[in-house]
Amino acid sequence: MPAIDVAIVTGASSGIGAATVQELTKAGLVTIGLARRVEQVEALKANLPVEAVARLHAFKCDVSKEKHILEAFKFVENTFGGVDMLVNNAGVYQKVDLFENGNTASLRQSLDVNVLGLTLCSREAFFSMQKRGVAGHIIHINSIEGHYVPCYPGANLYPASKFAVTAITETMRNELRNSGTKIKVTSISPGFVTTPMEDLCDVYANTETSTMPVLHPEDIAHGILYALGTPPHVQVHELIGEPV
Repeated sequence: MPAIDVAIVTGASSGIGAATVQELTKAGLVTIGLARRVEQVEALKANLPVEAVARLHAFKCDVSKEKHILEAFKFVENTFGGVDMLVNNAGVYQKVDLFENGNTASLRQSLDVNVLGLTLCSREAFFSMQKRGVAGHIIHINSIEGHYVPCYPGANLYPASKFAVTAITETMRNELRNSGTKIKVTSISPGFVTTPMEDLCDVYANTETSTMPVLHPEDIAHGILYALGTPPHVQVHELIGEPV
């Protein structure tokens, strides 16, 4: 593992986020899990080796609210000195059609969490890394839907938000290079993952056979560890994982 000491993971209460905070903590990082349901992050300590428990910390944060993001990063700065790695995992999917009455709040939330929340968290992580001269790492949990748009009901802005993450990753990479930093940025795009996005699971269950192959949250967490573990001269631009 590289010399990265403090990691922040958004959407850490379940699914990919929960698997990621556990793997990072076990790998020796001080890990702060941001989530609206902090009690679920605290409960993850029961799954950790005794020596790792003290490295996992929970902080209440809704990434659709800038105030929460600023408070979370201030907490990390005051308590741990700053962040060395950020995993932008928080995301929402709501089964709503684009041409549906009364869908404005759902559409706005998709953009606020999946796009703006990711961007603001990355901005604050960059400030922290730049201030301390850290060659950190920003990882976006993207999706195969950030590269092509499948046909299923209720997709709404989910594919669009993930296409935005693909573009944002490249924009960030350009800005990080132009600013002369050694900060890495990686997009990880999984196929179908068994997560608590129950509505999305129902969509796939209705359109595929019951024996369809799936990825598990731990598979994505291991991909994060791989990208994080590359030497300083290697940057994983895009990691796509499909179940077989």
